[in-house]
Amino acid sequence: MRAIWTGAIGFGLVNIPIKIFSAVQNSELDLDMLDKKDKANIKFQRVNANTGKEVLWENIVKGYKVDDQYVVLDDEDFEKASPEQSKIIEIAEFVNEKEIDSIYYETPYYLQPEKSGIRAYALLREALAKTGMVGLGSYVLRNRESLVIIKPIGDVLVLNKIRFHAEIKETDELNIPEVKVKPAEMKMAVHLIEQLTTDFDISKYKDTYTEKLLSLIKAKSKGKKPAASTMKVVHSRSKDLMAQLKESLENSKRKAS
Repeated sequence: MRAIWTGAIGFGLVNIPIKIFSAVQNSELDLDMLDKKDKANIKFQRVNANTGKEVLWENIVKGYKVDDQYVVLDDEDFEKASPEQSKIIEIAEFVNEKEIDSIYYETPYYLQPEKSGIRAYALLREALAKTGMVGLGSYVLRNRESLVIIKPIGDVLVLNKIRFHAEIKETDELNIPEVKVKPAEMKMAVHLIEQLTTDFDISKYKDTYTEKLLSLIKAKSKGKKPAASTMKVVHSRSKDLMAQLKESLENSKRKAS
């Protein structure tokens, strides 16, 4: 793995030098865009809007329009805006992770300590594990400020980027009619949930769609015509909610037995 950021965690007056590594990888197939006529690869170009000519990466700069004129920014400008946030993940406070709704979670990263920060890294990891708290702070990566939590998973400290509250859309424009739930339906729904409740084990779930798609691709490469898959999802024919719940419970019992 290659580090994508090097800096430090600010834990009170303790600085923990660390490197950040991506903790996730895509599972979907890397499909190329092709011209339908001759199967040639489609390439994207960075084109000057005035001349129509391609612009090389080394000649591209970033700018922000102010009063119909662009103010060009370089790497030093981005760092000058907040030099401490470009180098330090400052833990502002510690919170209970259960209080953070899943809608705020974005991207996870692994934190690896530098040699000079191994003891402090271990101390923070064990203290978080003991208290059950997570560190909440912020830092700047790729010219963007990110709100983050830091938590232990096994021997590793994991940084999870989380969204700012302003980034979450309000629900005012959604049309959610008010419905009074019947007690009998609620009892049946709770019973169904209880029957389907198990210990969480993420390893049971695989990206089966990608596997099936790859099998289809291999079959087509050998000149075979893949057979169309049949829909296996079966819904209740009844439109009555109680009848659907009862049927769901019966199906659940049959699967369990």
